[in-house]
Amino acid sequence: MRRNRLAMFSLCIIIVYLALAMYGEGVYWYYQWRDVTPYYQETSLADAYLPPNVFSRHPLGTDNLGRDVFQRTVQGARIAFQVGIITSCIAIPIGVILGCVAGYFGGRVDDCIVWLYSTFASIPGLLFILAVAMVAGKGLLGVYLGIGLTTWVGLCRLIRGEVMKHKTRPYVLAARALGFSPARIMFRHILPNIFHIVIISFSLRFPAAVSTEVFMSFLGIGVQGEPSWGIMISNARLRLWQGVWWEMAFVTLAIFLIVLAFNLCGDALRDALDPRLRTSER
Repeated sequence: MRRNRLAMFSLCIIIVYLALAMYGEGVYWYYQWRDVTPYYQETSLADAYLPPNVFSRHPLGTDNLGRDVFQRTVQGARIAFQVGIITSCIAIPIGVILGCVAGYFGGRVDDCIVWLYSTFASIPGLLFILAVAMVAGKGLLGVYLGIGLTTWVGLCRLIRGEVMKHKTRPYVLAARALGFSPARIMFRHILPNIFHIVIISFSLRFPAAVSTEVFMSFLGIGVQGEPSWGIMISNARLRLWQGVWWEMAFVTLAIFLIVLAFNLCGDALRDALDPRLRTSER
């Protein structure tokens, strides 16, 4: 992977975003512990609509209430990483476990799991996410459950197909002959050989989850009371006609960079971790 300069540059971008998100998390909990209004939520009408200036206290400018755009964008990165990681931790285990079980056992077990994910896939994804989020209530919990419980279908299909292909290969037949349990064969022998699919799925799911959260917050269903990127875009669009472009521009650029970086890095990781590609290179 180090030979791919574009992938390494994308990885550096992800690391920078992660560092900003961790900084934002620390700032958030610091102000929560002190029980005072955070700096990025403080309003100052005297500082409203300040344009970007790298040599000032507000390098990316301020919004209509005088709040710092840079600090609010950093908090948006914190929320984006929370959504991407937690929803992946919900969806990926479901997809991997059900896909392995369906592909390995086949028969009625496979039929039941195929019927289950076909039912989920037949429901419009965005409407399903909104329905789950509305039932769970507004806020991040609804976003986590809505995205996590409705986006495992694609990974489950891929894992099922790969397990069906691998279960007839000699190393799996040898493991069966040695008397290993199905769980050990699935998760200790087959899964490491198809784990690059999980990595690719995470690299694609993360930006997709971020984009979905932005859309939900834009509609007012997502995070409440915190500067999510979706909320910032919803507020900034009302002021574009006044020539206040910087809030919309910088938030859109932040979303664009993190989505592009994860896609490029995921492709490079797939090429680096796929056992078949390593074998062919040797």
